[in-house]
Amino acid sequence: MRLPKFKNIKAAKYIAGSSSFKKKIAKIKLSANESALGPSPKAVREYVKVSKNFKRYPDPDGISLRKILAKKFSLDPNRIILGSGSDQIFEIICRAFINKNDEVIVPKFSFIIYRIYSRISGAKIIYAKEKNFKASVDNILSCVTNKTKVVFLANPNNPTGTYMEKKELIRLRKKLRSNILLVIDDAYFEYVNEKDYSSGLKLFSKSQNVVVTRTFSKIYGLAGLRIGWGYSSRRIINFLNQLKPPFNVSSPALFTASVAVKDTSWLKKEIKHVKQWSKKMFMIFKKLKIETNKSSTNFLLINFDQLNISSKKIFKDLAQSGILLRKTDIYGIKNSLRVTIGNSKENVKFISRLKKIINV
Repeated sequence: MRLPKFKNIKAAKYIAGSSSFKKKIAKIKLSANESALGPSPKAVREYVKVSKNFKRYPDPDGISLRKILAKKFSLDPNRIILGSGSDQIFEIICRAFINKNDEVIVPKFSFIIYRIYSRISGAKIIYAKEKNFKASVDNILSCVTNKTKVVFLANPNNPTGTYMEKKELIRLRKKLRSNILLVIDDAYFEYVNEKDYSSGLKLFSKSQNVVVTRTFSKIYGLAGLRIGWGYSSRRIINFLNQLKPPFNVSSPALFTASVAVKDTSWLKKEIKHVKQWSKKMFMIFKKLKIETNKSSTNFLLINFDQLNISSKKIFKDLAQSGILLRKTDIYGIKNSLRVTIGNSKENVKFISRLKKIINV
């Protein structure tokens, strides 16, 4: 039997942070950069309330949530697009701007989903070298050719936890040709309070050729509801909306996110918890001779070159104990793992088990 011919797509499948090991659900999941404390209790109550009316279609335009976001961040609601996670917005951007043989630039150790969607759209991926796991403006600019269409940049970056300073981000946009779209992923911006940092949205809210994305999957603890958003010029957003599927964000996601984004006290609680544990884990890793960098996110990248033990063994031993971390082989980062900051109980158990594995 002859079947329709599949499109020739040369793109790897995205592999999410595991929830299980050898078919057993993990007791402690520190593999996906999910919220340490979970969603706001107010948001959970809203979800339960909305669950009584699942038979109705959601608002296809998410007007109410867009107005709430616009008010909170002093934005134009007509320049906001909603997505089933920020991932969907990256996909729509690629469909909107990238043609076969166009070039897309990403930092070498950037979030892998950018290159996956770009490849599906037919682009050639150009990797800009990093300096000490940090994206470099000069290296990005050196990759630009007449075929360059889009530059993707997560700031702070996943999986390295580093960030690009405000002045460098501004320099990047100024030095890029105006017809090269700059996409800045603000997924972890809430965790940064350094003076030389500024979110993409704060810097480029008035720009005509920048798209900034944000998500409810991380600090808001709504990863399971799949909701994110993007901001750009009216012209770009109007075109992206033509490609956006109808009803792409569910009613539970819309209503729950509307409540979550208003609960600033819960947000502050999450940030305080992550900051405290980030500093604590950094010091512990240093004492254990595990290489890491001061993270500006809710996770740390840890390397085991100084120890007589491989990341593969550490991952396996932790997993067998019901504790899952994220492998970084897919990013080309050798002998390393990424660990999400969990709640206090989870962090204590992880550190205790890690010490036993490396015989400390």
